[in-house]
Amino acid sequence: MKREIENRENRYKIFISVILFFVLAGQVLAQQDKEVPIPTLAQLQWQNAELVAVFHYDLHVFDGKKYNQKENRITPIQDYNIFNPEKLDTDQWVKSIKDAGFKMAIFTVSHETGFFFHQSKATPYSMKALDWQDGEGDLLRDFKASCEKYGILPGVYIGTRWNAFYGIHDFKVHGDNEFAQNRQKHYNTMIEKTVAEIFSNYGDWAMVWFDGGAHGPEQGGPDVLSVFEKYQPNSLFYHNLQRADMRWGGSETGMVPYPCWGTFTYNNSGATESIKEAIQDNNFALLKTGDPDGKYFVHAMSDAPLRGYGSHEWFWEPGGEDHIFPVDNLMNMYYNSVGHNTSLILGLTPNADGLMPEADVERLKEFGAEIKRRFSSPIAATSGNGKNINLKLPETQMINQVVLMEDISNGERVRKFVLEGKTKKGWQTIFTGSSIGHKFIHFFDAIEVSSVRIKITESKGDPKIKSFKVYNIELNETD
Repeated sequence: MKREIENRENRYKIFISVILFFVLAGQVLAQQDKEVPIPTLAQLQWQNAELVAVFHYDLHVFDGKKYNQKENRITPIQDYNIFNPEKLDTDQWVKSIKDAGFKMAIFTVSHETGFFFHQSKATPYSMKALDWQDGEGDLLRDFKASCEKYGILPGVYIGTRWNAFYGIHDFKVHGDNEFAQNRQKHYNTMIEKTVAEIFSNYGDWAMVWFDGGAHGPEQGGPDVLSVFEKYQPNSLFYHNLQRADMRWGGSETGMVPYPCWGTFTYNNSGATESIKEAIQDNNFALLKTGDPDGKYFVHAMSDAPLRGYGSHEWFWEPGGEDHIFPVDNLMNMYYNSVGHNTSLILGLTPNADGLMPEADVERLKEFGAEIKRRFSSPIAATSGNGKNINLKLPETQMINQVVLMEDISNGERVRKFVLEGKTKKGWQTIFTGSSIGHKFIHFFDAIEVSSVRIKITESKGDPKIKSFKVYNIELNETD
């Protein structure tokens, strides 16, 4: 009887130990999951877009001169009625990117001239002042309608840091006398009212972009963040010194290095001097790579102007057709942006007629066609959870490209992984990496394999691979 009681006690202890093990294991996993920052729906939407167009348009497009940013920031436009796009067609703008596979578009409702391309009651320096369309035109309205027509997510770019008309330079009216103080107060109030118009009169925006940031009241500027949070709570905010839902990728090359983590050390763009120094150190290294242990989900973006080949033209200039990037260069951007866990933002600029130039439209079409050619027909594909995922090919054959995607709705969990291919000599390493994130693309010298597998050697929580695809890409002679 005594032995039976001891056996029961031992079994009970074992049972309790097993229960405690699973409880503790669950707590550890839950803690791991908790430690992985989770993107918002707006951030997921941005990452899923992958290709984003930003349409740069301002009064300087109509002056027939080369764009000079330094001068334009401090020199008011002499006659705003130079704006006269006789063939304006925002449908043509948006269709040109839709046909190329873009999913989001952003319009510069204002830039450094300070002119606002919408119907405003808050500022006289807007489309109401124009002779064009008898002062009743509204480019923001037209752009938004075109996005809705073609199923493109709409974003809006608002410049508040520079305003040549109001004399705002780097957020401020210069001087410390009463006149300057009153002008600054007037400017701040005007911007807050103008931003409220843009956020409340045009429906939802997928993202809002304050170029160069937007100093708030703490720095003497307008309070645009509270206006945003009131009217566009489900949008993506980029950015000011208090909040950044995404980060600049550290250059205007359309590329970021590998790895580029979607997580970041800070949730703003530099609210203190120490954060500013950390972000700017070593040629913006932290912006480019992110931080795998960062507490905030603040993914990077990669931006470049389409007319950046031997030049850097965000705005249309006469004779700029030779500066349109060749398809090879655009594909290189794609691999080093979308393929490195960021979205690619291409700067596009309609011309003085109000149309996307035909050469630009054709290049976008070629770019989209090449992406489709390379990525629409995988040899094999799978998905799965866990640290070992095997992908068996229909037959032994050559492969030279692998595309991986994490389910980042659960956060970026993979920290280290190995890609291997099964050859006639056994398993051989194709790539040893760290970040996967939304998408990782690896192009390599072709090898003959019957299977490909991913071995995740380090992760935070249970890794979730949304997509695992292999290809054999035949390059064009110009590649």
